[in-house]
Amino acid sequence: MPDMDIDAIQKELDSDIEKLDSPAAAEELRIKYLGRKGILAQLTASIPGLPKEERAAFGQAVNALKNKVTSLFEEKQKTLSATPKKEAGVKQVDIGLPGIAQELGHLHPLTQIMDEICGVFIRMGFSVVEGPEVENEYNNFTALNIPLEHPSRDAFDTFYLRPNPANSINKLLLRSHTSPVQIRAMKAHKPPLAIIVPGRVYRPDATDASHSFMFHQIEGLMVGKDIKFSDLKGVLAAFVKAVFGKEIKMRFRPHFFPFTEPSAEVDISCIICKRKGASEHQSPEHQKKHCSVCGGKGWLEILGSGMVHPNVFKHVGYDPKKYTGFAFGLGIERIAMLKYGINDIRIFFENDLRFLRQF
Repeated sequence: MPDMDIDAIQKELDSDIEKLDSPAAAEELRIKYLGRKGILAQLTASIPGLPKEERAAFGQAVNALKNKVTSLFEEKQKTLSATPKKEAGVKQVDIGLPGIAQELGHLHPLTQIMDEICGVFIRMGFSVVEGPEVENEYNNFTALNIPLEHPSRDAFDTFYLRPNPANSINKLLLRSHTSPVQIRAMKAHKPPLAIIVPGRVYRPDATDASHSFMFHQIEGLMVGKDIKFSDLKGVLAAFVKAVFGKEIKMRFRPHFFPFTEPSAEVDISCIICKRKGASEHQSPEHQKKHCSVCGGKGWLEILGSGMVHPNVFKHVGYDPKKYTGFAFGLGIERIAMLKYGINDIRIFFENDLRFLRQF
């Protein structure tokens, strides 16, 4: 039987509570006071043996003590649960210290240029269309008026996906340009049509400072009634000024592409020497040397363009007597290299953070 002095039991309880330092110790102390054979159970069992005039007062005191014990244990258990457990030899973490900042990533420079170019044409009313990178020979060549004898259809100039492409019909290949998506779009939609097609393309070129077996293109197509070459010129003039600045000059040079007629290469004035033939960053004695970017010509080729060939319209079911259109294509890496003054295409694909962080 425990000491009947409830005041003494309360003092002992307060002392025991202060000494608690773990959930396990708290459980032992709970059993000591609140268990089936604990101190409070024994005090309750002693009430019938007391004189009648003392039972009520003693019972109230026992109940008050029980409520106090329960309350103290609940508070102490919450405190112990919130306190990290200290293990021998383990360094505790100060949650008040600042954490290790995670470096945020950002878009690759080629993606930034692609988004910028797409944004320019979207504002002019073009829609962005994408298509498969594995294409068939019809969409990649035949429908674009590229004849069988054209060098680009040779197995050495295209990534064919079958072991014996010479004996297969409508062979599968990795697309060599994004123009096949134009064919797919024209087959799926009636004119008028204004689209741009960004994406990766593949050609088995030897990798060097200006060539890669995989690179990115954006091609554009507009088809409708009374579309003229002057419309093409106006669209491209707005594009080059939006990307390279309002002071840029543009010119067209006659060229040949199987899928357009007439066709033209598009040049812009050199962004380095401003058509002066020498870099403005060179010293006066070096001003006589040719600009390393344009080679002294003052112009830089950036894309090919032209009016859609009538044979292309026939392949997609458009009436060439009713509709006309223009198309153009440009390399994203070419634009990025000119805009940022980069002289080696390979650096885009090396994942060198020292380079990528500049953008």
